[in-house]
Amino acid sequence: MHASRGTQKRSAGLGLALLSAFAFGGSGVAAKPLIEAGLDPLHVVWLRVAGAALIMLPVAWRHRNLVRERPALLAGFGLFAVAGVQACYFAAISRIPVGVALLVEYLAPALVLGWVRFVQRRPVTRAAALGVVLAVGGLACVVEVWAGLSFDALGLLLALGAACCQVGYFVLSDHGGQEAKGRESRESKGGDGGSVKPPPPLGVIAYGLIVGALVLTVVARPWGMDWSLLGVTAGMNGTGVPAWVLLGWIVLIATVLAYGTGVVSVRKLSPQVAGVVACLEAVIATVLAWVLLGEHLSAPQLIGGFTVLTGAFIAQSSAPKPPSGPVAAGAGAAAAAAESELSAGRASH
Repeated sequence: MHASRGTQKRSAGLGLALLSAFAFGGSGVAAKPLIEAGLDPLHVVWLRVAGAALIMLPVAWRHRNLVRERPALLAGFGLFAVAGVQACYFAAISRIPVGVALLVEYLAPALVLGWVRFVQRRPVTRAAALGVVLAVGGLACVVEVWAGLSFDALGLLLALGAACCQVGYFVLSDHGGQEAKGRESRESKGGDGGSVKPPPPLGVIAYGLIVGALVLTVVARPWGMDWSLLGVTAGMNGTGVPAWVLLGWIVLIATVLAYGTGVVSVRKLSPQVAGVVACLEAVIATVLAWVLLGEHLSAPQLIGGFTVLTGAFIAQSSAPKPPSGPVAAGAGAAAAAAESELSAGRASH
C-alpha cells in the first residue's frame, strides 16, 4: 500500500511539474504580441509582477515573519529572480525569437559553475565541466556564430543578462543556505537541539513578487503607460487575441499557477527531479513560439538547443564532490541545493 501511495505521489508530482513547465514556457509567447502591439517590455513585466503580487498578498501576510527572519533572501529573490530575470527576458524577446532568448538563458548553470570554480575556488566534477562545454557549444549553434551572429546583438546581451540575474540569485541563496547550516551547527553544539528550518517556498515567492513589483515600479514608471493598449487586439501569427486575455494568461497562468504547481511538484518529487523536468520549459516555449508566433528555428538551431538543454541537465544533476561542498546546480536545482524546496520558486518566466 505504501508503494502504491508513493507511485501515486510521484505521478501527481510529475504531472504538476509538467504543468508548471508548460505554464512558465507560455509566458514569452503571450508577452511578445503585447510588446508588438505597442506596450513597452518593462510595462508588460510590471503588469505581470504587480498583478501576481496582488493575488499573492494573502500568502505574504500568512508568512509575514519572513520579513524579519530572511530579509536578504527576499530582497535577492525579488531583485534578481523576479525583476532582473523577467525584465531582461521580456526585453530580449522584443528583439530576438522567444526560443533563442530562453536557450541563451540556460547558460545560467555554466555561469554558476564558473563562479564556483574561479571565484569561490571550489572544485567541480568532470561531468559538470562537460555540461558547461555542451551548453556553450550548443549555444554557438543556436545563435549561428558561423553566420556572424545574425541575431540582434542587444537582444542576445539582454538574454545573457537574464542568465546573469539567475546566477546572482543562486549565489545569494547558496550564501543564505550556508549561513543557515552554520547556525544549525552552532545550536546543535550548544546542546539545545535546535534546528533551522528552510523558509516556506510560497512565502518567499510572494514576497519576491512584492519586492519585484516595487523595484519595477521605480524602473518602469507605469504611470506613463498607455493603458488603452490593454483594450486592443494583439496579433499572434495572423490571429487576433484581446490584449487583456494575454495579460490574464501571463499573470494567472504563467506566474501564479506556474509557481504554485512548481512548489507542490517539488514536495511530491524532489528538487532535483523537478529541476530536470523544468528543462522542458525551453522546449515548450520553442514549440509554442513556432506554432503560435511563426518563429521557426533552423535544424542547426534545434540541434544546438537540444545540446544546450543536455549540458544544463548534466551540469545540474552532477553529484556533489566532497568535502568541498556542493557542486553548483542548474536553473531548477541550484536554489534547491541552497534552500531545499525553494527551487520550486526558481528564477523563471
